[in-house]
Amino acid sequence: MKTGIAFFILLLAGMHCSGYAQTAEKSAIPDSRAEKKAEVYYFHFTHRCITCKTLEKEAKEAVEELYGDQVFFSAYNLEEEAGKKKGDELGVSYQALLIVSREAIVDLTAEGFLHAGKPDKLKQIMKDTIDPLL
Repeated sequence: MKTGIAFFILLLAGMHCSGYAQTAEKSAIPDSRAEKKAEVYYFHFTHRCITCKTLEKEAKEAVEELYGDQVFFSAYNLEEEAGKKKGDELGVSYQALLIVSREAIVDLTAEGFLHAGKPDKLKQIMKDTIDPLL
């Protein structure tokens, strides 16, 4: 069972790497970014596995619990027009969990999928990533 879960996570990570257009973990973004200092975006497709749904749920809960209205969380379906547009804006073409600030785009997709079933660990990773950006 553990081998199957590990294989599934590696498979998702491989699929992510092959379809994700951004080449660096961090990159500068334009100053025209929204007034929030940090934003969290989760990108997905219409058909999702349990891990994908869990990652969205846990990431959203972590952002709301840790930051309330201070940090914006939004999920986008890449198969819908709004999701395609936002994905193009951020260079995303596959499932992704991104922390976006004026200074950087931080890709937490691999860590997110790895720790989707461990909410406390995921929350700590997100906190450690977002706090310096605020």
